[in-house]
Amino acid sequence: MVTEPTTLYKLMVLYMLKKVNFPLANSQMTDFFVGKEYTTYFTFQGVVKELEEANLIRSKTIRNVTNYEMTGEGEDALYYFNNNLSASIKEDIDKYLAEHRIQFRSEASTIADYYKSSANQEYTVHCEIKEGKATLFSMNLSVPTQEQAERVCGRWQEENQRIYAMVMQSLL
Repeated sequence: MVTEPTTLYKLMVLYMLKKVNFPLANSQMTDFFVGKEYTTYFTFQGVVKELEEANLIRSKTIRNVTNYEMTGEGEDALYYFNNNLSASIKEDIDKYLAEHRIQFRSEASTIADYYKSSANQEYTVHCEIKEGKATLFSMNLSVPTQEQAERVCGRWQEENQRIYAMVMQSLL
């Protein structure tokens, strides 16, 4: 068994990321570690940073949400040290992921972000629906203000399924 707590936490993060086929948000993993009282918020953030610096996980931040996925090196590390995680810890993680899988998958599959267009001082909003790593639907909208871009991003999270269904019905 692992005696160093941070090493255990690192293996737990890798195990969590291996068990899902989509990126997990920092807040989703933090909720598990802090909510189940495995460690503190700051210790967990240090663990994630060390994993990223070691190239065992990679992050992508969109609109203040940082998502993580495991790298090939992370998979190799987990393969070699997976037996250092107890059955009860694996069960705890598996149960947490099962309880939240639909919510997590939905959050990871709908992406909305915006950036300022250099050409005409407007904002381009990029909206996307993903299934795993495949893109099902993608669109870019041009809006005149940052406030409108933020509003579109927020509404995309609420209305993406209806919009996707309407587009597919209209095209098919």
